[in-house]
Amino acid sequence: MNKVYLSEHANPILSDYLKSLGCDISYVHSTSHTYDPVSAHPDIYLCRMGFRKLFYGNPDTLGFDYPKNVIYNAVFMGKYFIHNLESTSKDLLDQAKRMEKVLIDVPQGYTKCNMVVVDDYAAITSDRGIAKALAETDIDFLLIEPGHVKLKNHPHGFLGGASGRVGDEMIFHGDLSAHPDFDKIIDFHKKHNCGVKYFPEFELEDIGSIIWA
Repeated sequence: MNKVYLSEHANPILSDYLKSLGCDISYVHSTSHTYDPVSAHPDIYLCRMGFRKLFYGNPDTLGFDYPKNVIYNAVFMGKYFIHNLESTSKDLLDQAKRMEKVLIDVPQGYTKCNMVVVDDYAAITSDRGIAKALAETDIDFLLIEPGHVKLKNHPHGFLGGASGRVGDEMIFHGDLSAHPDFDKIIDFHKKHNCGVKYFPEFELEDIGSIIWA
């Protein structure tokens, strides 16, 4: 059975869909370790290192505010480890080095939030700093317009935080069709043989990623 980590604030329509796929959902609940809008976000506490490989962060080491709350919000993609390396937890960075990953430093500490990781060789981001770094690698990437994703008490959230790949499908938490780059996003997934699932019933919202283990 697939294990999926999901915010307690995820829409029940998404939860029901994941259960229909046979997923065992582990809900992440709000804590006092970081500020409220992201305190139930899985990608604040967990980092996916590959298929069935997760790094479980220690919540006690988180700072309440940015950038001390993003120490685990990194991305493993194929041979690469991508994050704002000054913000990375020492334990997570040591793990990346043990796995002999190529370290990619980016300005954005909310790296996972701002990356839709399609596969080991392809990603979508709205962050120009991340895009600039990816342009120096062999990763295929799509740069999209920022915004258009809801996040409580913030002007907007990030598309990476409103999505996650489960099996052969990228699942978006809400109505992806309302995004101005919808067609480009769909075409990019088709290019990389990844299906897309989204839910027109509710607004696209950042919930700290859908983390498939």
